[in-house]
Amino acid sequence: MNKRQRISLSILFSSFILLGLFSCKTKKHITQTEPIKIEDTLGRCHLLFKTAKSLSKHIKENELNFTWLTAKANTEIFIDGESHSLDVRVKAKRDSAIWISIQAAGLLDIAKLLITKDSVKMIIYIKRQYFNGDFNYINQLLNADLDFEIIQASLFGNSANFDDDDAKMKPIIDRENCQYLLSTVRRRKLRRITSGQDSLKKSLQTMRLNPENFKIITNEFQDIETNRSFYAKYDRFLEPDSVFAPHYVNIEIKAEKKIDLKINYVRIDINQPQKLSLTIPKNYESILIKKEKP
Repeated sequence: MNKRQRISLSILFSSFILLGLFSCKTKKHITQTEPIKIEDTLGRCHLLFKTAKSLSKHIKENELNFTWLTAKANTEIFIDGESHSLDVRVKAKRDSAIWISIQAAGLLDIAKLLITKDSVKMIIYIKRQYFNGDFNYINQLLNADLDFEIIQASLFGNSANFDDDDAKMKPIIDRENCQYLLSTVRRRKLRRITSGQDSLKKSLQTMRLNPENFKIITNEFQDIETNRSFYAKYDRFLEPDSVFAPHYVNIEIKAEKKIDLKINYVRIDINQPQKLSLTIPKNYESILIKKEKP
C-alpha cells in the first residue's frame, strides 16, 4: 500500500469511526447548550459529594437506550490541518454492528463500511477497492488504539463498559466548573497482531457530567501504554421524549496524526429495524495492509 492509499484510507475510516453521537428522534426545540452551574448566591459551587457507585448508576440510567438507530449528518474532518467535508448516513444495531455510507457533497458515493466487534469491512467506490479485516490492521494504519466498544460509546454519547468496582473508579467534583467527573479503568479484550492470541489490556475513561441530568459532556479515553487519546465533546443537546441528545459533536484523536471531526446532525431516528449488510463487488481489488514485524 502506497502513501496516497494510506492517507485515503485514513480519511475514510477516520470519518467513519468519528461521526456520531446520535440520539433519539430530533425535534426543533433546543435546550440550553451549556449545563447550568449549581451555585449559591455568592457564586460558589454547591454540589453534594456522590460516590463512584452513585455516579455510575446515574450515568447508566440517563444514557441513550436504543436497539436500532439511523442518522444523517454533515461532517467536516481535519487531519493534520487538512479539511474534508462529507455527507454521512449511519445505521446501527446496538452491541452488534454499525453500517456507514460516505458521500461527497451528497452526490458521489465514496465509500461504505460495516463494522462488528470482530471485523471491519470497507468498499472504496472511487478506487474500485475493498478492505476486509479487523481493528488490528486499522489501528496499525492510523497508529491509534480503537475497538468496537469505544467507537459505539463515542458515537452514541454513552460510556464504554467499565469495571464497576469502587477500587477502579474515582469520583471528583470540579468546583471551578461545578461539574462531576468519573474516572474509570476499563478492561477490554484485544487480539494481538503477532501471536493471534487474546489479551486483556487496561485503558482509562474519564467522563465529565452535567450535574442537572448526569449526561456525559465530555468523554476521554487514554491508552496508558502508548499515550494516545480519544476525546469527545458534546454540545447543543436536544430533548425529545425526555432524553437529552447532543446535536453538535467535536471529536479528537491524538496519535501519530491529529484528527479533528465536527458533526452536525440533520436527521436521527431510533428503533426502526434496518438491514445491515455490505456486498463486495467481484471485480474490486483487495487492499492488503502488511503486518508490522514483532
